[in-house]
Amino acid sequence: MTTGVGSLSTPRAVTTAGVGSPSAPGVVTPSVVPSGGLRTPAPRPPAPPRVSAPRLTRTLDRFLARYGGRTTAAVRDLTTARTYHYHRDLQLPTASASKINILMALLLTSPWRRLARRTRDDAERMIRFSDNAAADRLYERIGLEAGLARADREFGLRRTYAPAGRCVDLYCWGITRTTASDQVRLIGALAGKRSPLPEKDRERVLRLMANVTPEQRWGISAAVCEGGRVSSKSEVSLKNGWLRHVANGRWVVVSVGLIREAGHDYAVAVLTEDSPSMGTGIARVEGVVKRILAAFRGRQGCATAGGQAVLSTIR
Repeated sequence: MTTGVGSLSTPRAVTTAGVGSPSAPGVVTPSVVPSGGLRTPAPRPPAPPRVSAPRLTRTLDRFLARYGGRTTAAVRDLTTARTYHYHRDLQLPTASASKINILMALLLTSPWRRLARRTRDDAERMIRFSDNAAADRLYERIGLEAGLARADREFGLRRTYAPAGRCVDLYCWGITRTTASDQVRLIGALAGKRSPLPEKDRERVLRLMANVTPEQRWGISAAVCEGGRVSSKSEVSLKNGWLRHVANGRWVVVSVGLIREAGHDYAVAVLTEDSPSMGTGIARVEGVVKRILAAFRGRQGCATAGGQAVLSTIR
């Protein structure tokens, strides 16, 4: 297996007060009360743990060595801007994860409230149940690969390409090639305010992704934290993809989405190819995302301000 190439991006200066704080790192600014006196400032949340990209890459290399095949992944903490890439330049098929892209492209042409009932039903079935016929209809509606390309430029995707032509089974939108970095950028356009989509439409897409049918809730959900009695749990919005290559019988397995927990929003994408079975592909995806999120959370793990949570065992 080729040695993994990982990289970590962090903002040039991150204050312990969090993004947007005017304070210098480590400086406490007292709050002024109406009487003119000073009150004791609230304690600052702990600084996010430093992620060692070389160490995390070695961890992923060791884990993936047992499987072979190709894997790329990216995670961006939208709260702190910490970002990690594994095989950043590798392009792999999206399979049904492309359906997020199709719906977002559709919403660029018309807001959800103006869509016909049948179109809304297609969108819901495409995301929640991964209905391919519904995806075909919406893909036609946005203008096939040309419409997807226009939308991708709006969302800032730089290395995502759909094949030309009408759909034959999954062989149109399903073999769109992309990078994990582009998929994380797309999720960022759903979760962030700097997006060409209005807030209500972004929330609609995330709600659909949060309510996929239970048998399709594997993937990045393996890394969510389940709350205890006094702690909050992670919320996950995801779309998975799976595709068996006709030529060699090997599997593409993909999981893309957003994990929200106390103080952090993680945009996550893991793409794999050449697994001997779908189950093996799922194991690769889940093992990768667990290890990356463990590095981002640091020693505190799933602990929250209110108590201790445990890592989810969701498949």
